[in-house]
Amino acid sequence: MDQIKIGKFIQETRKEKKLTQKELAERLDVSDKAVSKWETGNGLPEVSLMLPLCEILEISVNELLSGERLDERHYQEKAEENIVHLISEKEEAKKKLALSIAAGCSSVLSGVTLFLLAGLLPMAVWLRVLVVAIGVVVTGAGIGVACVLDRDAGAYECPCCGHRFVPTMKECVMGPHTMLKRKLRCPGCGKKSYCRKRLTK
Repeated sequence: MDQIKIGKFIQETRKEKKLTQKELAERLDVSDKAVSKWETGNGLPEVSLMLPLCEILEISVNELLSGERLDERHYQEKAEENIVHLISEKEEAKKKLALSIAAGCSSVLSGVTLFLLAGLLPMAVWLRVLVVAIGVVVTGAGIGVACVLDRDAGAYECPCCGHRFVPTMKECVMGPHTMLKRKLRCPGCGKKSYCRKRLTK
């Protein structure tokens, strides 16, 4: 989906309704920063907000996801395109999440193996230091790749307000986490909590 096109369409239809970003945000119970983010193409409204947003702007969800007003001739065609795109986006997110888990696990196992070899096998000091250094690099690089893939796979959902967002790389690396939850500060409500991983943005 073309987020820039969708953002411009939200902005155009909002202005047609003579609403400011702040007024639209208040009616949807989100921050005006969230509306600004949609309109600049840096994110999409979360699924739970799409119907209320469409009601306010008097457009269909299909038109919202297409980023344009649709006549009857193109409506069905665009609906099918949007459904296919949503399904493929979810599948892509699943693949990235699986790769993230595989990269993280394999790098940690490789690092631990190298550390054990350095500690248990007889070898020169310089070689031991080299093996430990390689172990640190392999582990760090693998965790870095896992974080990048994890961050790009879908979004995180705040348990307090339901807002979905993609954290910064720093938040992703530094935030304590389980397999499907990460402790993050929600840009919507500002609360820090364990946010659940979702495959759609």
